[in-house]
Formats: sequence, C-alpha cells, structure tokens
Amino acid sequence: MIIKTAEELSAMQEIGKICAITLKKMAEALTPGMTTKELDLYGAEILASYGAKSAPIACYNFPGHNCISVNDVVAHGIPDDTVIKEGDIVNIDVSAVKDGFFGDNSGSFAVPPIKHIYEKLMAVGKEALNEAIAAAVAGYPRNGIGRAAEKCAKRHGYKTIRNLCGHGVGHTLHDDPETVYNYYEKREKRIMEPGLVLAIEPFVSIGDNYVVDMDDGWTLKTPHRHQVVQYEHTVMVREDQPPLILTLPD
Repeated sequence: MIIKTAEELSAMQEIGKICAITLKKMAEALTPGMTTKELDLYGAEILASYGAKSAPIACYNFPGHNCISVNDVVAHGIPDDTVIKEGDIVNIDVSAVKDGFFGDNSGSFAVPPIKHIYEKLMAVGKEALNEAIAAAVAGYPRNGIGRAAEKCAKRHGYKTIRNLCGHGVGHTLHDDPETVYNYYEKREKRIMEPGLVLAIEPFVSIGDNYVVDMDDGWTLKTPHRHQVVQYEHTVMVREDQPPLILTLPD
C-alpha cells in the first residue's frame, strides 16, 4: 500500500495503535501456567473492544486469532493447550483489520528467569529491527532493509532467517510488495517511494538460517530447533528521514 491521503494515514495509525496496544497487553499478561489458547482469547477480546478483528482469520482462516510461538517454534504457532512455563521465549504476532485497513506488530518476550544467551539474542533482535527500519527511506533500494538487519545479526555472531520476510501491508495483510527480505538480496533493486507501508520483521537466529514446515501446515521451526527471536513494526516510508512507525501504543 502507498498512503496518499491524510484519511488513509489516520486509518493506518488507528489500526497500528490497536495492534500495538493488544501486543503490549498480551505481553504483560504472560504468566507461567496459562495456555497459549488463553493468551490468544485475551488478545481477541482486546481487538474486539476496539472494533478490530483478527487478520489471520480474515485472510487465511488461521486456527487462532493471533500467532503465538513458544521456544523452538519460530512463527505461525497455533494457540492451543501448550502451557507457558518459566524460562520460555514466547513470540506474539498481532495482525488485525479495522474498516478495511490492516496492521501488523509482533515481538518475542521472555518469561522470567531468562537465560543470558537468550537475553543477548533478544537485545540483538530489537537492534536488528531498529537498524532495518532506519534503512527504509524513500529514494533508496528496498534491499537496504535486509542488508541492515543481516549486518546487525552477523556483527553479533547470529544469522537472519532467509525464507521468512517482511511485506507490504495496508489494504490486506500481505500487500504489495510481497517480499521485504531479511538479508541482502542484490537483485532487489526496486526503489522505495514516499507513503509506502511495510511490515519490517527480521528473524534473528542463534544458528540455522531457514525454517521448515511442520505437519500441521502452519507451524515453522528451524531444522535443528535453534532459538529464534523476531520483532516487527508497520512503518510508512518518508523522504529524507526515518519512516513513521505506525504500530505504537501511545
């Protein structure tokens, strides 16, 4: 999507804020002993209170309102009877729609106590997102986003997941462009233009750099079950300045 009017920007900021508030409240509710299904239903209640609906259900008939991925589940975890325990790393991915506009916001959260190795990984994951976002400037190639994320991960001895990527978002959950690489793809030379809305979401891994499908058709893990973290914002590209982050709770 390319935002062209003040009304479109306002609508995208509204759904972005709803996603961010929902993510924040779900993360705050993380408690040992609760199930991922209970956490998911809590998130659904928050979305409904703002007049929004689950985008994964609306677009793909996903078996849950939000993707909740625990430990070695990298993405698209199905909310179920999995019990959250102390020391778990839980990724919460909130995608929602209101009045025909879509937002996407996610993050990885630790249930204390957290191992030092994972604490460092999470810090680098956030750093990779920030550096990737900073590269999303009008007039520059889109591949600068993945280049920044990958460079950050490598600097700290990690890798990015190469077969998971960001995407356009706005009029649908996965809008044009279909792919925002999380690594440097030299063939991706398309130039970003003002108003372009992107979901930027680098996945940073301790080891493996790709994921494989599980038998349920949704769940993704790395071949060696390595821990991965992911952080995501929906942003609007601008000229001569960093993009406007649309998924902020305040």
